[in-house]
Amino acid sequence: MEIEFYQDDDGRRPVQEFLDSLKPKMRASMVDKIRYLQEVGHLIRPPKSKHLIDGIYELRAQAEGDITRVLYFFVVGNKAVLTHGFIKKTKKTPPEEIARAESSRQRYMEQKRKEDTSHG
Repeated sequence: MEIEFYQDDDGRRPVQEFLDSLKPKMRASMVDKIRYLQEVGHLIRPPKSKHLIDGIYELRAQAEGDITRVLYFFVVGNKAVLTHGFIKKTKKTPPEEIARAESSRQRYMEQKRKEDTSHG
């Protein structure tokens, strides 16, 4: 499966920035989860990944007492797009994090549609 880091309108890649901000053990744990997603794709299951809502999923990592999540979605063509990550402080994934992933997916799909129509 292809893994793509979502890039916002300013050219920033929130997942890369998040990974860069993590302590080494946590970064290694999350990178392992990303590699696993790349290997198994849609077959990934809890506890490594969980479906949240309407095609938005979370990769789940834990190290040194911290819990992190990276949100993502699948697109046609065997690809997963990682939108952003956060350190989890509450039992449930905060609704604003899910909304952010949904918004990123919407912008991603709009950009792909524009690219497809400009190439055709």
